[in-house]
Amino acid sequence: MIDLHTHSNASDGSLSPEELIRAAAAAGLTALALTDHDTIDGLEPAKREAAIRGIRFIPGIELEIAWEGGEHHLGEFHLLGLGIHRPSGAFLDAVADLVLRREARNREILKKMRALDIRAEYEELRALSGGGSIGRPHFAALLVKRGIVRDQGQAFTSYLGQGKPLYVPKQGLDLRHALTVIKESGGIAVLAHPMSLYVAWGRFPALIQNLASQGLDGIEAWHPTVTVRMAERIEELGRSLGLFITGGSDFHGEAGPDRKLGISAGGRALDEAILNAIPDLTIELHR
Repeated sequence: MIDLHTHSNASDGSLSPEELIRAAAAAGLTALALTDHDTIDGLEPAKREAAIRGIRFIPGIELEIAWEGGEHHLGEFHLLGLGIHRPSGAFLDAVADLVLRREARNREILKKMRALDIRAEYEELRALSGGGSIGRPHFAALLVKRGIVRDQGQAFTSYLGQGKPLYVPKQGLDLRHALTVIKESGGIAVLAHPMSLYVAWGRFPALIQNLASQGLDGIEAWHPTVTVRMAERIEELGRSLGLFITGGSDFHGEAGPDRKLGISAGGRALDEAILNAIPDLTIELHR
């Protein structure tokens, strides 16, 4: 099995990069990409642990892209950069910019919490993040800790999801700039969980064709949020446009206990054939 979409506590996962690699090895994975949100801080420790465990490692990232094209201006656009072997200066600048934008968003969510008379301090959120970047799962954990919701799922459906009292949209990167910095850093640019764009299928093929014409390299057809039939339709479309086909679990650990490493749409395991069809992504590592 492989997994090309995972998160550690360098962003909003619950496992450290080393723990994530150990969990992958225990689950029988032979290759894994670490794709934390808007940060590459976890790549080096994950790479070292992968070398120890004999796992093929793909250094990656998940970038927030500016997007207002979904139905009723809903949806989100996430871009995976897979194979970030030599981060360019412009890439590092873009990531630093996203960190500042994330911080501003967090402060705004904090203000909204206090307006609802929910006691919240930034240092407590920092502690919940384990020193990694703070994101919505940590606000969700705080709501659970306060007894306001029973679990993180309810925190999102009642407070943190789109249109809810604590929702604050993220300010993403310009797509063309993101494509450029990923490619100049040695990576390929892959549209993550494309149904999150919130675009009806009637408009979807033309949109993906347009993105491919702008330089998109691949599409994440296999993701736990879609059915097997939908994954197959996305894969068929991607192949017709000459895009690489990828898949992942979008594993976050405790923040998403239903997600299992190496398992994607319909509970299907992700086969090595997916990775082998994409050249020059992995760092070959041996004991």
